[in-house]
Amino acid sequence: MELDTTPALLVDRDVLDHNIARLAQSAQSRSLSLRPHAKTHKCLEIARHQLDAGACGLTVATVSEAEVFAEAGFEDLFVAYPLWVDAARGARLRTLADRCRLTVGIDSPSGARQLVEHAGTAIGVLVEIDSGHHRTGVRPEQAGTVASAAHDAGLEVRGVFTFPGHSYAPDGPHRAARDEADALTAAADSLRTAGIEPAVISGGSSPTALVDLPTPATELRPGVYVFGDAQQLELGVVTEADIALTVLATVVSARDETVVLDAGSKVLGADRATWATGYGRILGEPAARITALSEHHATVQWPNPTTRPDLGARVQVIPNHACNAVNLANELVAVSGNVVVERWEVAARGCNT
Repeated sequence: MELDTTPALLVDRDVLDHNIARLAQSAQSRSLSLRPHAKTHKCLEIARHQLDAGACGLTVATVSEAEVFAEAGFEDLFVAYPLWVDAARGARLRTLADRCRLTVGIDSPSGARQLVEHAGTAIGVLVEIDSGHHRTGVRPEQAGTVASAAHDAGLEVRGVFTFPGHSYAPDGPHRAARDEADALTAAADSLRTAGIEPAVISGGSSPTALVDLPTPATELRPGVYVFGDAQQLELGVVTEADIALTVLATVVSARDETVVLDAGSKVLGADRATWATGYGRILGEPAARITALSEHHATVQWPNPTTRPDLGARVQVIPNHACNAVNLANELVAVSGNVVVERWEVAARGCNT
């Protein structure tokens, strides 16, 4: 592969294309809109590919991510976060609302009033509900109360949304999908009781995105599905054939069953769920595990001596969490086979405000 230095983030363009097309077709077959979460790739080229495949718009996590994509011409953006808006952020939101169809999350009457005070009423809102992840969002039956407060403050209430984050657990995807469907049904009913018809009923995560269960949802917002990662692999949601994002790394030290690579936490990210068996996987070596990370070292237990790489060899690491790895990189190197075909800027890198 024609890369002079490691570590480098590689995107297998053929696998990426397959992942995008597969979920687009699945969503279409279920009459669901697809609004991918761009915080995973933070990349204009991948976002355009998703829209070309039929996505209705993009989801982002922060105002600064929205600014990057709006500047690049993306016209329909949802900030899936219960923003607490001050004067400075309100001014930025007003500017964004002049450039695109902007929707933001709320999960309290006071948050809605704060939004109106500092950003005006040209921004649509979705009420966030808790469907089992227990992070942000109100109980489903309280959605109507928040929606009424937002409506009374002058905001257009476009519907409800949730994130079934408890899908990231062994045996979690199907259970979380059922919980999400029940919660969204209750929340939509709560809005209707308040006299507000939800045009958007939004949910989804990458582990649940392909779970085909009855749902009241009108749209899905997965992010990691474009790349896959070691978490998805360990959950059984994807296979190695679905992994589009890897880190090309060089073996810098090796002895017995231990191999050390030049890709540490500053490249891979340090996420490790309590159920995960390591800090990442090695593509093509299912028994190998990254057992420790330093800033610039990844320590790999490599139990198969017949395949243990020599010093200077290059291997492809599957990060535990694709979103973190991408946010640490300046560019993504798109490859087809072993040939570099494009280099894409991580345009929204570091956009955390």
